[in-house]
Amino acid sequence: MRAVETPIADFVGAYARSGVSRLHMPGHKGRGPLGCEALDITEVSGADALYEAAGIIARSEANAASLFGTAATFYSTEGSSQCIRAMLYLALLRAPRTERRPVIAAARNAHRTFLLAAALLDFDVAWLWPEDGSFSLCRCAVTPEGLDRALAALPEPPAAVYVTSPDYLGGVLDVAGLAETAHRRGVPLLVDDAHGAYRRFLPDGGHPVTLGADLCCDSAHKTLPVLTGGAYLHVGPAAPAEFAENGKRALALFGSTSPSYLILQSLDLANRRLADGAYPRQLAACAERLERLRAALGANGWQTAQSDPLKLTVAAADSGWEGPAAAERLRRGGAECEYADPDFVVLMASPDNREEDFRRVEAALGRNPRTGPLRRPALRLAPPERVLTPRQAAFAPSETVAADRAVGRVLADPSVGCPPAVPVVVSGERIGADAAAIFARWGIGSVRVIR
Repeated sequence: MRAVETPIADFVGAYARSGVSRLHMPGHKGRGPLGCEALDITEVSGADALYEAAGIIARSEANAASLFGTAATFYSTEGSSQCIRAMLYLALLRAPRTERRPVIAAARNAHRTFLLAAALLDFDVAWLWPEDGSFSLCRCAVTPEGLDRALAALPEPPAAVYVTSPDYLGGVLDVAGLAETAHRRGVPLLVDDAHGAYRRFLPDGGHPVTLGADLCCDSAHKTLPVLTGGAYLHVGPAAPAEFAENGKRALALFGSTSPSYLILQSLDLANRRLADGAYPRQLAACAERLERLRAALGANGWQTAQSDPLKLTVAAADSGWEGPAAAERLRRGGAECEYADPDFVVLMASPDNREEDFRRVEAALGRNPRTGPLRRPALRLAPPERVLTPRQAAFAPSETVAADRAVGRVLADPSVGCPPAVPVVVSGERIGADAAAIFARWGIGSVRVIR
């Protein structure tokens, strides 16, 4: 076991025990019904400051950088959403200054945070569409060969390539191949790795930084023992130096000036857990347990989809079920899933799940009484007409209309909540009949369109 200090947690714990009179924020003064108030502080003397870190926060972030093998790792207390905006800002800092608006080449299954960042930062998007031509709300298969063709077709290199891996269903891209392709054309690779922080600690790796990404975000809270909101912005070891130099500045542009010290302590304490030599073995054991659960479900007539090691993605439609109905079957058996849509049910596990949890899933689903998949029309989505830029659409007067009456209108705001927060049509695009059919399939009853 490697000993790792926890400077943030140690400082806050000592402060809570000191009995000092708290004539500063927050207003609860360290007392309250939750029981955690004594550890909820602000930037008092010695506590450092997240966006000007030079003390305990800087030391803790350096510990995290060492664990992840990065040139720099910065904490976020506002999830990967803050980190995504910061990554895109950093990429735009290096974009050539021309008369044209900068371009990011992005896989079409980008989180809505990416789209909102396009409106805030005013860049254009060259969308990378699924190469197999099929539609999936969450997945977008982009290969190194397909990326190379897409980059070659652009009039000039984009400011960055942006992909999501793993996606919400657990699909994983060839990040190493994508990084090699992007770098060969002089373009940095940015990866939304919100669901994959744990992969750094698996025996066979697979973390984007290890595979060549220049920037990536990890939602620590999604897969590691960290409070909700804790996330990392990682700078790859071979990334341009200005990414690390400007990382704090980028995060500060989009972050609250009152970051949560409860979340910072959680990130700090996670370093000790991640440095424990037992943790990779615990992860591997959890992944192996999920494999056995997949096999048991298969024997009971349930189809599962290929996914990253800590997800169990039940292919509900292929098993004869609507996803929400299968999720309700789990719920009645005492198991709550992460996400359900018409086609899939996603369950996420970690080493902190108990054996009882896995047994409960198997018992709740039981033997599948249905044989054969649901028979529904295949959905397709042709690339919509772009009428406005994301920024123009976001700032234009808009109104809410019924989704089935929106054909021909121009979308103002994305209409898919979180999870999975992947838009069908993006801001500034005209809604076609194929998009309306997808809205209906996913239960999207209303959309926000340009007035």
